[in-house]
Amino acid sequence: MSAIAIDQPTYEVGARKWLITITVITCAIMELIDTSIVNVATRQIAGNLGATVEETAWVITAYAISNIIIIPLTGFLGDIFGRKNYFTASVLLFTIASFMCGFSGSIWMLIAWRFVQGIGGGALLATAQTVLVETFPPDELNKANGIFGAGIVMGPTLGPVLGGYLTDNYSWHWIFYVNIPIGIAAAILSWKYIKGTKTEMKGKIDYWGILALVVGIGSLQMVLEEGERKDWFSSLFIVIFSILAIGGICLFILRELKAKNPVVDLRVLRFRNVAVGSALRFAFGLSIYCSIFLYPVFVQGFLGWNATRTGLLILPSAFLTGMLMGVNGALIKKGISPKALLIFGFAMVIAYEYITYMLATPAAGEWDFFWPQLVRGLGFGFIFVPAASLTLAGLKGKDIGQASGLSNMLQLLGGSVGLALINTYVARRIVAHRVDLMGNLSIYNPESNERLQMLTTQLIEQGNSSQQAQQMAMSIMERSLSTQSSIIAYGEGFMMIGVICAVILPLVFMARIKKGEALDVGSAH
Repeated sequence: MSAIAIDQPTYEVGARKWLITITVITCAIMELIDTSIVNVATRQIAGNLGATVEETAWVITAYAISNIIIIPLTGFLGDIFGRKNYFTASVLLFTIASFMCGFSGSIWMLIAWRFVQGIGGGALLATAQTVLVETFPPDELNKANGIFGAGIVMGPTLGPVLGGYLTDNYSWHWIFYVNIPIGIAAAILSWKYIKGTKTEMKGKIDYWGILALVVGIGSLQMVLEEGERKDWFSSLFIVIFSILAIGGICLFILRELKAKNPVVDLRVLRFRNVAVGSALRFAFGLSIYCSIFLYPVFVQGFLGWNATRTGLLILPSAFLTGMLMGVNGALIKKGISPKALLIFGFAMVIAYEYITYMLATPAAGEWDFFWPQLVRGLGFGFIFVPAASLTLAGLKGKDIGQASGLSNMLQLLGGSVGLALINTYVARRIVAHRVDLMGNLSIYNPESNERLQMLTTQLIEQGNSSQQAQQMAMSIMERSLSTQSSIIAYGEGFMMIGVICAVILPLVFMARIKKGEALDVGSAH
């Protein structure tokens, strides 16, 4: 299946350009907020709907699976229905699903509507960048990428903050209801201002490619989301879905490389910059989602911070990243190589992970993390726009849309792979450190014995019997040991993210960019 544009797009100017920009960026941020907004409300949802923790986890999993499936199909669906119709319908689907999620009276109803919400949301994310490419002229493309990148970074960051505030002050239902007025306004604006690209469909629809994509990527996402909870390959569930993932992805690759009209044109990976840029976007997704996951868990779980306090410390970093997106666009336009900006960006991210690893102690406070957070914001601010520019450099026509959709999918997949990897790594390091430290809790260890006697004496003075005091003292020391094991492991988790970025970084040198190379986006979809 292929689409030929009947009329070439003309670029927008004035107020109309910025109304379109605000509309699509708002939709992209709204979709990304919903990838993480539920994470802080799982306990309240479980209690209210009478669900187990494992069942509630599917509220997050269902959204992630439908997101990752729909994103590579957005170019194909946009060609079939037209950009304007598809984007507006996706906004409405996301908005309706958001209402039904908040209205859900059972956990499985909520899970089903979260899946539907993810189908609408994934389309918003992938189509938003394409709409911006068609809205801005070629010489302003880096500005468009910068605006889109700011939304990409701020969405996942704002999710836990907004989710915590709404859950603490209202109820979990409002983490979904908050989308409704924004979605209605966005649907009206998108229908009014986004151009309806006319297409003439040629060739057969690649149904086998779509089926293989759904089975392969959907199963892989299922494995990544549920693997740690089900102890990976000791679970028949994970084994079955792993086989489906491998089989589906292999069939999908073979089908798309041989099909005359592939639904996702993997042939764009023959361009070196697309392959390198997509790998960097994968690493970017891994690092940003893992950092946003580890930091709140650490400070809330071990330092006792609430969601508001945690979020307020993250926000300056997110805003710094957003501001730097535009700066990057200007630097590239002036002739600064995206490769140099990428090296600096990843170096800052690696520095942040190392500094946080060193500062991850029970005595850490806000100011210990404030400056490292700004370093993180600085790093992420110098990655997205250069990576996007590098990926699209030298491409023409439909190759731009295909490369953009593929790199967006790989960025989200990087986040999923990274979270599964870090979750497993941290969990196993906690066990390892607990075993190592357990030897210190012994009557033959003078320091441990002295600490035990001191706690026991204090508890006896509080009115407990000698036997009760000794048992309570042992319990306190074991909890302290578990906390220390977890803190060390989470610190190592930050370091692991830095190591992965350091391994990926040399790929930057493999990219080739000709000086003054411009993008031809006149017929991009």
